[in-house]
Amino acid sequence: MKSLSCGILVLNPQAELLLCHVTGAWHWDIPKGSAEPGEAPLAAALRETREESGLDFSGLALTDLGRMAYRPRKDLHLFALLTGRFDTSACHCASHYLDNWGNSRPEMDGWEWTPFARVHRRCARHMITVLNQTLSLTALLARLQADAAPPA
Repeated sequence: MKSLSCGILVLNPQAELLLCHVTGAWHWDIPKGSAEPGEAPLAAALRETREESGLDFSGLALTDLGRMAYRPRKDLHLFALLTGRFDTSACHCASHYLDNWGNSRPEMDGWEWTPFARVHRRCARHMITVLNQTLSLTALLARLQADAAPPA
């Protein structure tokens, strides 16, 4: 049985995606993580985003992108949100792990708005496949903008 990781794609109108730098690794990622037993995908995505970036999107309307293949033993359940561009220096990570020397380190240690055209240079291979082949960030942005537009 595949495990499930839940996360939020945070986009802004300037065609940028919020990415978090994974501590001790070369790559960047979206805020995401495993659901706790009995936790719904949306609740897990909101919790993981809050833990890994300090951003609380509860109470906002998120677009459910559904469950999709990610890695051989893991699927993703993603949600999307269109927000204004904010200063990422306010982001912080509350979740920690112990490194090989027993030091507590945050899971994420940097945040940035990454232009869609640069996402493939920042993310690991499986995430690039999801963001550029399974999904289209450009099409997703257009969908979120259309959903946010007032009715005519």
